[in-house]
Amino acid sequence: MVEKVLMKGNEAIGQAAVKAGCKAFFGYPITPQTEVAAYMSKVMPKINRVFIQAESEVAAINMVYGAAGSGVRCMTSSSSPGVSLKSEGISYIAAAELPCLIMNIVRGGPGLGSIQPAQSDYFQATKGGGHGDYNMPVFAPASIQEMIDLIQDAFDVADMYRTPCMVMGDGMLGQMMEPVEFKERPQKKLPEKTWAANGLRGRKKHNIINSLYLAPEDLQAHNNKLQEKFNKIRENEVRYELTNCDGECDLILVAYGTTSRICKNVIKMAKKEGINIGLIRPITLWPFPMEAFEKTVNKTKHGYLSVEMSCGQMVYDVKLASNGRKPVGFYGTSGGVIPEPSDILKKAKAMMGGEK
Repeated sequence: MVEKVLMKGNEAIGQAAVKAGCKAFFGYPITPQTEVAAYMSKVMPKINRVFIQAESEVAAINMVYGAAGSGVRCMTSSSSPGVSLKSEGISYIAAAELPCLIMNIVRGGPGLGSIQPAQSDYFQATKGGGHGDYNMPVFAPASIQEMIDLIQDAFDVADMYRTPCMVMGDGMLGQMMEPVEFKERPQKKLPEKTWAANGLRGRKKHNIINSLYLAPEDLQAHNNKLQEKFNKIRENEVRYELTNCDGECDLILVAYGTTSRICKNVIKMAKKEGINIGLIRPITLWPFPMEAFEKTVNKTKHGYLSVEMSCGQMVYDVKLASNGRKPVGFYGTSGGVIPEPSDILKKAKAMMGGEK
């Protein structure tokens, strides 16, 4: 039996990465994720792995580029403005088809904003973030335990598809403490990294890592190859959770991360008033779980309500998934304000025309 331990979210991130075989961490301190780097600075040298506090976020992501190019499991961690600075490097990494993990513990924005929890990096994470035509898988845990599990999964998905992956939580997940366990998981069969720039190793020519294609036809061919990969990820890696969606619902909430936990309390409150509310919880924000809406679109009487700690970013994907078949509403808070269950329920009732 695996023993549970009480851990802070940011420290659990570090331990999960170590357990997943991360060999190198490159980062820069920024609240509310600084404890990730602090934890790794203590642990990684003791087990003969690499920790470097870079001189900037730009430097950190380019160190990830180099380490990933050599074929080792590596990662960086940051918070919203820091991820913005990393966005050019993330685009290079996606173009060069290098596997790595990027942690984003989201804080309020735009600008320096606040150090309080938010979900306002949704566009940045799911619509590319950097320049060019690319996507990356984005996982959104709702608990520290799920964050631990998804870090392992993200490393595996990164290696499987040769792509950067992001695990995106918010300041609450980084700073809160919960009991967690680190289970030994069977090693997945992953492709051999024959592409890595790590010496000849019996090859006749050195492998070259590159994202530059000067001939338009060459770049278009490379983009087409990337799009084929992204389509495979859409087919194979979508994850979501449905709550109370087996039968007919008065309304279905759509929420991810810690906001989804608040929405589960809304479902309980509504039930006491004779209102049947369901929940779609995207676990992958990209690819977005369109399938969940196909399964529920004929089960919701009054449509969907997107609940976010942002000014309405995921709501656009909810509208695309609903495709005009049912109404889509929005309730959001921003700047670090955490939504209250009673306020969400009030908005839900308004969408239902005050019905019970």
